[in-house]
Parts: sequence; C-alpha cells; structure tokens
Amino acid sequence: MSHRKLRQSMENLQKAIRRLEDALNEDEINSLYIDGTIQRFEFTFELYWKTLKRLLEEEGIEPKTPRDTLKRAYAIGWLENEESWLQMLRDRNETSYVYDEEKAKRIYKHIAGYFPEMKATFNVLKEKYKDSENEVPND
Repeated sequence: MSHRKLRQSMENLQKAIRRLEDALNEDEINSLYIDGTIQRFEFTFELYWKTLKRLLEEEGIEPKTPRDTLKRAYAIGWLENEESWLQMLRDRNETSYVYDEEKAKRIYKHIAGYFPEMKATFNVLKEKYKDSENEVPND
C-alpha cells in the first residue's frame, strides 16, 4: 500500500472525527440533530475500520471483516477497549437496518460515550504512523 493512500485515509478519518465532535458539541438536541449525529457516527466508524484494516495490512495482517479488523487491532494494542469498539460495530449495524426514535436516542447516548475512545485511538494511530513524509496534520 502506498504512503499516499495511508495518509489520505488518516486525513479523511481526522476530518470525520472533527465533524462528529462538532455534532456532539451542539446545544440543541432534537430528532433531526440526533439523526445527523448518527449519520456522522456511521460515516466516521466506516472510515475507522477501513483505515485500521489498511494499517493492519501494512503490518502484514489481513483482516477479512470489520469485526475481525477490530479484534486484530485490539490484539496488537491499537485499541484500548475491545468491547467498546465491538459495541460501536453493533450500534453501527443497528443504525443501518432498523430505525425508531427510542433506538436512535439510545445510540446517540452511546456515541457521546464512544467519542473519547475514538479520538484517543486516532491519536495513537497518528503517532504510530507519522514520519517526515507521511505526517498527518495536527488537530
């Protein structure tokens, strides 16, 4: 994999994390706001597991599914809380297929709890993969 693709993955993930953070910092919470936050979470999570997969492939590890990717990233110490990431995956899958207001509110609350883990993990990955040619911009 080229350093350019890896850098682009990290930059896209960083932008998605910032947008999710913006959504979580809004003061007015209504159904439209919750829907938008969930959509940003879905997008950010998708970028996350795909970026982790790319990074694992750089290490010679070939995960097959999002779940496998998360488990392998945890096994080598890139993720601190495996159960939290697996719950993110379950919530992501649930938002894709079923929607009702109560589930949306529950998942929205989960997202707010997940965000610190997502941001901390990004910082770990950014530190691990920065070098003079491939440095990801700072926050």
